[in-house]
Amino acid sequence: MSLSTTPSSARTDAAPGSAPGSGPRHAPDPSRLVRLGGLATTAGAVAWAAGLLATADVDPATDAYPPAYKAATLLFQLGLVALVAVQLRTRATGTGRLARGCLHAEHVLLGLAIGSSVQWLVAPGLTEEPFFVALDLSWPLSMLGMAAIGIRIAVAGRWRGAARVWPALAETWALVMFPVAAVAGATTESLVGAGHLVLGYGVLGLVLATRPQLTRR
Repeated sequence: MSLSTTPSSARTDAAPGSAPGSGPRHAPDPSRLVRLGGLATTAGAVAWAAGLLATADVDPATDAYPPAYKAATLLFQLGLVALVAVQLRTRATGTGRLARGCLHAEHVLLGLAIGSSVQWLVAPGLTEEPFFVALDLSWPLSMLGMAAIGIRIAVAGRWRGAARVWPALAETWALVMFPVAAVAGATTESLVGAGHLVLGYGVLGLVLATRPQLTRR
């Protein structure tokens, strides 16, 4: 019996740059992120809608909102952060630097708005301080930014079906509510706001959670 000393041949089927024996590398599937982002969006929208209905008789001029309502607005903002993260991950607004830059800018605005909401929740006595008055402007600005993003998603066409059109509908919240707040009473404003949240962001989140494939081209 003899022992062969001939070296074994090198593998030629491995992907370039991969370690021997490792399989081909695949880009991570974003479906999990899309589902979680959708659930967070829906949860935040429903929480704030419930808060609006529960405080429909509160006069905004008195700012007599309970801590639970303030926490609900914070949950909604966190849901929007998750939604924008999904839009970034799937390049919903396009692949260019400007398109992605708009989403990064929206994250900054939402971060400032969250800071304002945290202050309103834990230190409401500071609300009238000039710094926090200025910080509070980030909230309506972030909602206007979401409206622009919704339009951009519809134009870019990277999302399909309901996922393509629903952001433009959901993110008209600010465009609808600013006029309503100017002409309607507190009760009407709360009812319209809650309904828009559920039918807009609430449904959008469910679309993403149940049909994440619509965000892939």
